[in-house]
Amino acid sequence: MSGTSATAEREIDRNLFVTVSGPPGCGATTLVEGIAAALDCGYVSGGELFREIAAERDMSLSQLIAKAGESEEIDRALDKRLRRIAEKWGTANKAFVLESRLAGWIAGNRADIRIWLDAPDEVRADRTLDREEMTSEMQVREVIEEQRYQSYYGIDLSDRSIYDLAINTGRWDAEATLDLALTAIEGYDVESDEGAFDTPDFDI
Repeated sequence: MSGTSATAEREIDRNLFVTVSGPPGCGATTLVEGIAAALDCGYVSGGELFREIAAERDMSLSQLIAKAGESEEIDRALDKRLRRIAEKWGTANKAFVLESRLAGWIAGNRADIRIWLDAPDEVRADRTLDREEMTSEMQVREVIEEQRYQSYYGIDLSDRSIYDLAINTGRWDAEATLDLALTAIEGYDVESDEGAFDTPDFDI
């Protein structure tokens, strides 16, 4: 994909708070970077926050993942950071992108547009071969996260009704995925918005 493509150069003047969610290897980081470039805004990645917590505690990612499976303290520490960011940008009337698997739920009604990305397991596994985490470790983390979302917050991650746009990135490449997302963002009109699915707040 050329960096000089029409999609890569696309600029959108919209003050929208956008969330991007999905499992490891879904292409969320690439999409977030593209959206942030088009909106000329900042973004925060849940994965980076997780790595920050690991660094603060002088732990490897594998160690932190294992620890998170033993105690809710680490999970809630991450979610509290995400919630603070969502609260800040949900009232800022400025463009911003928040990415994490739970970002759409944590941001809730504060977000203007919520996007979910996914791809078949084998596709995501191929994409994550060069990451610090092993594929098996990421799969374990996915299961742990799904269980904790349900037990901590009563969230069913398989409920995709809260998302405004869901894309299978196994069927569209990164540029086409970005084009789909930017078209949705650019076409969003708050005046004609008849309502997102309501997402109740929950304590963290």
